[in-house]
Amino acid sequence: MKSIGVLTSGGDAPGMNAAIRSVVRSCIYNGVKVYGIYYGYQGLIEGNIEEMNIGSVGDIIQKGGTVLYSSRSDEFKTLEGQKKAIKQLQKHHIDGLVVIGGDGTFRGAQKLTEQGYPCIGVPGTIDNDIPGTDFTIGFDTALNTVIQAVDKIRDTATSHERIYAIEVMGRDAGDLALWAGLAGGAESILIPETDTSFEGVIEKIRRGHERGKRHSIIMVAEGVGSAVDYANKIQEELQVSTRVTVLGHTQRGGSPTANDRVLASRLGAFAVNTLMDGHKGRMVGIENNHLVHHDIIDILQKEHKIDHSLLELSNQLSI
Repeated sequence: MKSIGVLTSGGDAPGMNAAIRSVVRSCIYNGVKVYGIYYGYQGLIEGNIEEMNIGSVGDIIQKGGTVLYSSRSDEFKTLEGQKKAIKQLQKHHIDGLVVIGGDGTFRGAQKLTEQGYPCIGVPGTIDNDIPGTDFTIGFDTALNTVIQAVDKIRDTATSHERIYAIEVMGRDAGDLALWAGLAGGAESILIPETDTSFEGVIEKIRRGHERGKRHSIIMVAEGVGSAVDYANKIQEELQVSTRVTVLGHTQRGGSPTANDRVLASRLGAFAVNTLMDGHKGRMVGIENNHLVHHDIIDILQKEHKIDHSLLELSNQLSI
């Protein structure tokens, strides 16, 4: 490997900049040229590429978002678009590519690998929905953002004796809701990976009322539906005052936590080393605090699974 390119694609996640910094400086440390590709795969198609140096990534480890920007590209999903991308890589004499993002990003990397262009994927998404790694870059920061909001909402829920339904992101994965619900002491957690009955939620609120409790936090993952709908159902069933908070894109922003900065730094450098060792079509990750890499095809065919013991623990503690 004489030169490596790096891009971010899909939704942004806190810690992406730390990963970019790690890729750039690891390349330079190993005597490899490094190129930043702006605006994801669309930027690659359009040749929005420039060589990076040590100063290019100075003072970005603490910043949220991505200095390389991100976009989605329908053109890249076509064979013609992929060929345009490869022509740009060849034009700039880039021998391999590190892509930072989620499953859509990895599908793009796999398409390039299938055409003989070596790519390594780095999991960067607040959803934590990528198999083959215990944690994705951005998850810890988003989780802490949710917790800070839950703590504030509980103060007002207690003061006014109300039930709050809090909707968090995660697409079809419930990790954010599950971890935030457990850490925030939510009375009920609704996630797409389980069939938590609405009757069970109502019964838990009723039991709380019988012992004098007049406030509750219901954590709702966006993958199970709207928190507004759940709040309305609760209000109709119990004739109690309910409120809704949809945290939205606040969860994707902010300065990354120390955990995300360290994870991003480790995975970025490991991605460069994996490319330099001759691997391609792989995704790097962390399992039991050990760096690993997996075939991207295998990762894309697997289903992300939650830790059901966490949900059971939350049910035990929220009696």
